[in-house]
Amino acid sequence: MCGIAGKAFFGKRGEVHPQELHLMISKIIHRGPDDQGIFISRNKRVGLASCRLAIIDLSKKGHQPMSYLGRYTITFNGEIYSFQSERSKLINEGYKFQSNSDTEVILALYSKYGKKCLEHLRGMFAFAIYDEKEETLFMARDRIGKKPLKYLLSDSEIIFASELKAILALKGTTPKIDPLAIQKYLLYGYVPAPLTGFEGIKKLEPGTYMFIHLKKRTVSKIRYWQPRFNRKLHLTEKEWCKKILSELEESTKLRMISDVPIGAFLSGGVDSSAVVAAMAKLSDEPIKTFSIVFDDPKFSEKKFADNIVRKYKTDHHEILARPTSVEALPEIAYQYEEPFADNSAVVSFMVSKETAKYVKVALNGDGGDENFAGYPNRYFRLMRDVNYASWIKTIRPAAAAGIKAVKSISHTSSLDKYQRFLEKSKLPLYEKFTSYNKIFSLNEINRITLEPIKKTMTPGNLYKSVRRCFEMFNGKDLKDAGLKFDLMYFLPDLLLTKIDIATMRYSLEARSPLLDYKMIELACKIPFNLKVKHGETKYIFKKALEGVVPKENLCRPKVGFTIPLDTWFKGKLNPYAESILLSKKSLIREYVNMGEIKRMIDSQNSTEDFGPRIWSLMMLELWLRSYFT
Repeated sequence: MCGIAGKAFFGKRGEVHPQELHLMISKIIHRGPDDQGIFISRNKRVGLASCRLAIIDLSKKGHQPMSYLGRYTITFNGEIYSFQSERSKLINEGYKFQSNSDTEVILALYSKYGKKCLEHLRGMFAFAIYDEKEETLFMARDRIGKKPLKYLLSDSEIIFASELKAILALKGTTPKIDPLAIQKYLLYGYVPAPLTGFEGIKKLEPGTYMFIHLKKRTVSKIRYWQPRFNRKLHLTEKEWCKKILSELEESTKLRMISDVPIGAFLSGGVDSSAVVAAMAKLSDEPIKTFSIVFDDPKFSEKKFADNIVRKYKTDHHEILARPTSVEALPEIAYQYEEPFADNSAVVSFMVSKETAKYVKVALNGDGGDENFAGYPNRYFRLMRDVNYASWIKTIRPAAAAGIKAVKSISHTSSLDKYQRFLEKSKLPLYEKFTSYNKIFSLNEINRITLEPIKKTMTPGNLYKSVRRCFEMFNGKDLKDAGLKFDLMYFLPDLLLTKIDIATMRYSLEARSPLLDYKMIELACKIPFNLKVKHGETKYIFKKALEGVVPKENLCRPKVGFTIPLDTWFKGKLNPYAESILLSKKSLIREYVNMGEIKRMIDSQNSTEDFGPRIWSLMMLELWLRSYFT
């Protein structure tokens, strides 16, 4: 695991200086404090840099950037779990290796297969390989987007890094805000790829590579993998359970390969419980587990985590989260470096900091909800809107007329609710799906934002990614289009970003067995009606885990990994949000109507819940202060 950075010039002009590479890597040294290195090509026009968190082959032979055959040089962030089997195959074909690292295996695979080396990589990765002979740069990101890769591309050069901080260190000018990115942030609570929040700076999408011919000045960007839902298998529930457990065990076993101590995040939810159970089965030693607990029992999952701790006799550690954590918010906004509204980032930082005191690798349950339809809030609604679309369309005129007639006699809030549902039913499916998990609606964004943001806003721009996901979907069940969107955008740009930034801030590597690409491809083959069945989400996954995970953990209502905004905002957090958002020095006043912000804050103690919205605006203000002052 590492932080990577680099710079390359097109054509025959330009020179990379060592101090530039050292400066870039100094901005992300937390990602790899064990070793640092730079490489500059013989023509001085390409520079690569790396800071290493040593996990596999702790010797100096794992040093990066690493060269191979005097031709190929790589800077690599991630872990290739299949490297041992691939290495053995290559050795049988006559390839020779100087180290026991997965990095060298990638180089050998690239020398043999070129771009198709990606088909042989099972793991999480972001890397750049420079071919000195052909003067090409090959940059790639893993299938699901576990590891980040961001870049600034101009007519004369490309600058890239694991984090924007390294790019901004070289950019040399004050960055500009990308209005479209802010619009999407206000809608989703995160910035979907390829946007970052900064004008001109992009992030490479998951499952995508860039091939740059520096001498010819050509750039191609290709998506080499995406989840496919048109290859369904029709098996019995028993057969599915067997396949799921087999894949879970294999993907967990691969992620337990390490030359340093490992542990696991344990929430007590279905997914993390499943991973800890699989780890316990594969280990002779007690698994080190780490949990966040809250004073508020409504948010605390302690008793469910304790069930797993007792069953599998783990070496358990608890971290108590309290509202005083608000002091960490400016640092969190800086670390995330893009507008980021997931409030559970606070507890992710807490658990990562504590975990890093004991281990250098932590497995987690990320991916279970996206693979097996675990979000009741949106997947139940998606089922309704797909399965009953024609029926709702048929009854809508009569129902609307009936509600209008009743409202003329007496008025109740439930009538307003039904009327809103009927109006919403007219929307395209992709827009309805977005509304299930939005921060602000399109109309609300239009109302609260000022000209610098709203001037470029159109429904076409705002909904482009989700619309394409639904309209170009080639599976038979449109409900799977929602799962595909979550796998391609919500998961990598929100959840995986949250964990990558939080863990790497404390030099901790996070691994996700449920996001092994073979597990994802298996889940894509499962019919949706086995994922949501009998009013239960993740039905077939829970069925597979019967006897492995305690029944109380399987049958419990889903609790999102979040902080208790309603109570925290009425305590220390609410005055803090008010002080920075309504300050005369606030930067957000240039982009968002202050009257609207004040109305939301004033209404916080009423029945209208503005907590997530105030949080999103507060984190936007803190981001602006971090990078635009």
